[in-house]
Amino acid sequence: MSASTGGDAGVARLRSLHQGRAPGDPLVLPGPWDAASARIFADAGFEALATPSHGVSLSLGYADGETPADEMFAAVARIVRAVDVPVTADIERGYGLPPGQIVERLLESGAVGCNLEDSEGGELVDPRRQADFLSQVHEAAEGRLLINARVDSYLRGSEAPLADALERGRLYVEAGAECVYPMRAPLGDIGVLAGELKVPINAWSPAGDSPSPRELGAAGASRITFGGGLAHLARAAVKELAERLRDA
Repeated sequence: MSASTGGDAGVARLRSLHQGRAPGDPLVLPGPWDAASARIFADAGFEALATPSHGVSLSLGYADGETPADEMFAAVARIVRAVDVPVTADIERGYGLPPGQIVERLLESGAVGCNLEDSEGGELVDPRRQADFLSQVHEAAEGRLLINARVDSYLRGSEAPLADALERGRLYVEAGAECVYPMRAPLGDIGVLAGELKVPINAWSPAGDSPSPRELGAAGASRITFGGGLAHLARAAVKELAERLRDA
C-alpha cells in the first residue's frame, strides 16, 4: 500500500480535498466496484475514490445489502491495493459489527474514510441512537478515518425530509461526522443543508443524467458520489456486448 493511499497521509489528503471547494467545483468521487475499475478511474486523473456497497455487491454476485462483511472488506482492500489515491468505503451501517471492530476492519483494508447510513431494514434509525453509534466510531478511529454520515430522510418517506435531515445532520456532526450525505436531496435543499450544517455536503448524482456534478456543486455540494450508478452503466454495457456476441 502506497503511503499516499492510506494511513495518516491518506486521510489528510482526503480531508484536504474536501476543503475550500469553489462553487460548481465539487470533489467528484467515482465509485469503483473492483480493482480494474478503480485503476481506470485513478488513471483518468480522479484524486480519490469512493467504493459503493451496491456496486461492489453486484461485482460479487450479491443483491444490494446482502454482501457478507468479510467479502465487502476484502473487496475494499483489493481496490485500495490497486491504486495510489485515497479510498473511502461505503460499508452500509457496519454489518452489525461493534464500532471498534468497524474501525479496525477499515484500517486493515487501507481505507481512509467511510460512509455509514442511518437506516436499517428499510427504516430510519432513531437519530440519537445513530449519533451515539457515530460517536463511538469517531472515538475509536482517533482521526484516522473521515466519517461521512449518510442521512436517509429523503429515501425513507419522512414527512418533512429537510427538517429531519437538518436534525439528523446536526446530531451527526456533533458526534464527529466530517461530511454529511443527504442522499437524493433536491437541489434547493442542498444549499440549506450546507449553510446550516457547516460541513461538506455529499450529494448523489444520477450517473449520466441530471443534475450533473457541476449543478450539484453550484447548489452547495462539496462532494459528489454516484452510488451504484456507475456499476450499473458498466453492467448495461456488458449486457449489450453479450447480446451482440450471442446474435453474431
